[in-house]
Amino acid sequence: MSFSIYPISQATTATFAELYFRLTFLFFVETGSKRVLTHDGKELIGEEGDVFVFPPGSIVTMENRPRLTESYRATGISYSQELIDLAAQSVNGVAPSHGPQLLKSNPDESKRILAPIKAGMTQGKLPQPVLTHRQLEPIIWLQSHGIQLQKSTTLDPIASVRQLIETDLAHPWQASEISRALGMSQPTMRRRLSEAGQGFAKILLFTRLERGLTLLQTSSKPITQIAYECGFKTPAHFSDAFKKRFGIRPKDIRTPAK
Repeated sequence: MSFSIYPISQATTATFAELYFRLTFLFFVETGSKRVLTHDGKELIGEEGDVFVFPPGSIVTMENRPRLTESYRATGISYSQELIDLAAQSVNGVAPSHGPQLLKSNPDESKRILAPIKAGMTQGKLPQPVLTHRQLEPIIWLQSHGIQLQKSTTLDPIASVRQLIETDLAHPWQASEISRALGMSQPTMRRRLSEAGQGFAKILLFTRLERGLTLLQTSSKPITQIAYECGFKTPAHFSDAFKKRFGIRPKDIRTPAK
């Protein structure tokens, strides 16, 4: 059962369009604010202490807004569907929430929810049942506020393709290779992706750029290293593609543009 926690930092206000979430993802806003536009036109604005919830398959436009003197900061948590299903076993008769959600909270309450998880990541080897319980605490907390996440469903075509690409972003993926791995013909795969709203080339590029964005926000890796890890032939190619999609250079994620 997969679980990942990310300390997110961004120095410059920027808007990121068509971000895709393959797994359930939570954003705990800690400094600054976040504005989200959902695929159906709904606007969500979260301040410090608030929590955004994105179910699998969410496609959103997201704007992170730093303070005047401080970077935007948040903690992100991604959950495998197995963990979401495990948490859902304790809730009966509650309809799942569809689409992105925003829980209005306060910084103190959010910190109390995050503290056991962060401690568990640094306390060495904990018994798996204890670790799993700590990982599920944010989901249980959301349930107590009426937010119930979706149980397992069949992966949509975009998620299936992204899942394969994410196993090795630097690999020179071809549509024929992906379709064989998914057990379908290339025309069938392309048709299903088209029906879902994205072609193969776009999915490949967006998956690489979004992973690059995550690494810029959550790590101190050099931009050159990030470019190669994400499958770009040169750092300049990565920078140009990033600027074309997000409107800013990769370096501006970490240092405000002058």
